[in-house]
Amino acid sequence: MDKKMCWILIFVTIAVNVVMVQWTVESYLGQEFNQVVIYSGISVVSAFIAFFVFLNWRKLEYAEENQQ
Repeated sequence: MDKKMCWILIFVTIAVNVVMVQWTVESYLGQEFNQVVIYSGISVVSAFIAFFVFLNWRKLEYAEENQQ
């Protein structure tokens, strides 16, 4: 995976995270508690994916600097 693909995945997963947090709040305020767990779970998973992709991007970035 190259650096450009890492950035695309980071932005997509953060966008999914923002939407899921918004849907979680709306479900909580609408007292649809069974959907709160689903939306917050998806949000947590997308945050972990974004974090691990960021770590991969950082590894690629610093490996490129060491080669120069």
